[in-house]
Amino acid sequence: MKHVTLFLLNCLISHLAWSQNSTQLPEVCCGEIVREHNFKSKYISARNIDVWLPEGYSAEQKYAVVYMHDGQMLYDANSTWNKQEWGVDETMSALMKKGTIQPCIVVGVFNSSTTRHPDYFPQKPFESLAKEVKDSLLNKAQRHGQASLFSVNVQSDNYLKFLVEELKPFIDGKYSTRTDRENTFVMGSSMGGLISMYAICEYPEVFGGAACLSTHWPGTFTNENNPIPAAFFSYMKGHLPSPGTHKIYFDFGTATLDAMYEEHQTKVDEIMKAKGFTSKNWMTRKFEGENHSENAWKKRLHIPVKFLLNKVQ
Repeated sequence: MKHVTLFLLNCLISHLAWSQNSTQLPEVCCGEIVREHNFKSKYISARNIDVWLPEGYSAEQKYAVVYMHDGQMLYDANSTWNKQEWGVDETMSALMKKGTIQPCIVVGVFNSSTTRHPDYFPQKPFESLAKEVKDSLLNKAQRHGQASLFSVNVQSDNYLKFLVEELKPFIDGKYSTRTDRENTFVMGSSMGGLISMYAICEYPEVFGGAACLSTHWPGTFTNENNPIPAAFFSYMKGHLPSPGTHKIYFDFGTATLDAMYEEHQTKVDEIMKAKGFTSKNWMTRKFEGENHSENAWKKRLHIPVKFLLNKVQ
């Protein structure tokens, strides 16, 4: 377990250090990036928003919208801290050209250099934890100042308010979008997977689909004596949206940090079945040997994208 903890700490330290200086506009192979600089919010700290528009984007056509977390990691490895990327522009363009998915734009929401964990940690499950557990998490984070997880109290409810009440109306007003639930999706990995799950549960009237890659069910560094996953499971039992109107995708690898996830995902899968989800509206995939990285997510991004945005209505 020690190697997993060190791996995560190193990722967090590097990620936070780079995100403070990530000002370079990403280069894309297809389509174009429009940056909304330092987008202001009354709920959370200001941050950049990188909107990817497909080749041939036209105001005469309507587009589905995919909101993606950790927006600085999506398009260009030359502008990321670890020289990796999701390859969103390549994947989306290829699938659209084949006619596999409906036309879409991608809204890449940058994470904050100081509040990524409290922005993305599902708030209602966190608040359901015993006081001593919450206090312990906050105190431990403060002792690891160089990689502080909870620099502020968990504020994911405010992060989602920002997405739904501020960012989505702005995007729908500026771009030619399909604004309904059936054409609005949310996607992320690791902690971004958790907040994507939380988003579709908290705002089922807004998001019609969620893709949660390498979902970080432990919420912290260990599986041992960890009550956090159970809090997520309990929340999902009471808040999952209707399988008749929503799609949800989960996956995990088996190497590095992803090695922690299978035991939890198995329990999530049982909850999904009990709530009436089937292969029509839910997918969980295991990727043997794949690790916790943008390179891994890039290789399989086409799977959740096709699942959520396929043209068969």
